[in-house]
Amino acid sequence: MRTVPIPVGYVPLVDAAPLIAAQEMGFAAAEGIALDLHRSPSWSALRDALSVGQVAAAHMLAPIPVANALGLGGGSVGFEAVSVLSVNGTMIGISDALAERLDAAGHDYDFADAGAAGRALIAAAPKPLRIGVPFPFAMHAELVFYWLSALGLPSPQSLTVRTLPPPLMADAMRAGEIDAFCVGEPWASQAVFEKVATLLLPGAAIWSFAPEKVLAMRTGWAESEPDLSARLIRAVWRAGQWLEDDDARSLAAELLSRPQYLGVGADLIERAMKGHFTIRASGEERSVARFVVFHEGVAHFPWRSQAAWIGSQLAGRMGLDRAGAAQKAARIFRSDLHRAALAPLGVNLPAASARVEGALAGDSPSAGARGPLRLGRNRFFDGGLFDPEIH
Repeated sequence: MRTVPIPVGYVPLVDAAPLIAAQEMGFAAAEGIALDLHRSPSWSALRDALSVGQVAAAHMLAPIPVANALGLGGGSVGFEAVSVLSVNGTMIGISDALAERLDAAGHDYDFADAGAAGRALIAAAPKPLRIGVPFPFAMHAELVFYWLSALGLPSPQSLTVRTLPPPLMADAMRAGEIDAFCVGEPWASQAVFEKVATLLLPGAAIWSFAPEKVLAMRTGWAESEPDLSARLIRAVWRAGQWLEDDDARSLAAELLSRPQYLGVGADLIERAMKGHFTIRASGEERSVARFVVFHEGVAHFPWRSQAAWIGSQLAGRMGLDRAGAAQKAARIFRSDLHRAALAPLGVNLPAASARVEGALAGDSPSAGARGPLRLGRNRFFDGGLFDPEIH
């Protein structure tokens, strides 16, 4: 089989691991492709590279394709999500000055209790609270808005959101430009390492099965290149499956630490991959089960209901019709293309392409197209449910 190169873009984050592992561990080669990996300095630069065809596919924030479909952000080219690259993987950090106020109030930094963390933050934070996120249309922003508004912090009057490339969060905190951030690893831990932040809460405590990054392509590219796009989907799926092994994550941390990829210490990356965190400069630690998930619980499947939730949240913030936005958004997560690509491997996928989000209190059995399968826990911190049929 002739090896075909595919240019693929990514931002230097731990959750780019499926793409990097696909190339470095031979999963791409097994499909007769080579991933020409292009590191991008920011999400806007990566979006633009995909728009103009500099890359054929990209590691992308899950809300970006949805925002484009809703006419937000000024993008003229549509995108589709053909796989979910990672579930969860974000961390909320606060300035050390703000942490001192939480300490004085007796906050215990329980990483599982988003309600307690949010109430403590609202009570201690300046008004407005200045929080950094990596892009206006990012799961980081949607989680923060959902979390704090559910706890009574009105936005935008009490919340100022700044967009910053992930590697610059620590610098912004040091300069006093933000009070808090929500960012993907290893950049939250890097801010702790630089002694400018304290970790408050993982994003998984807000929504336990949030689709963080997707494998995105320009609208229509997958159907115009069905063989090539399917090979890419399969290579990334194999990499995600490999990444669920603990030893594989140790090796992946070494790969990601290389200068051409993330260029930070392998130990910092491995701790994030395995959910072990130093939350402040004093050395206090916390562990987070399933901090970032690549495959387990069918994490790779692009549920149309996930896209509908994102569309509904964006519409609520931007003053659009929520039901119409949810319907448009659902079409952007291409579960049909995902199924078709994985069919030759005999992969057991969910029988349905949408579900009620927030309805699984724990890992749960479900009907698969080829027999029973097990889905991962899917809960919102406030017990909310999102049924795409009625929103």
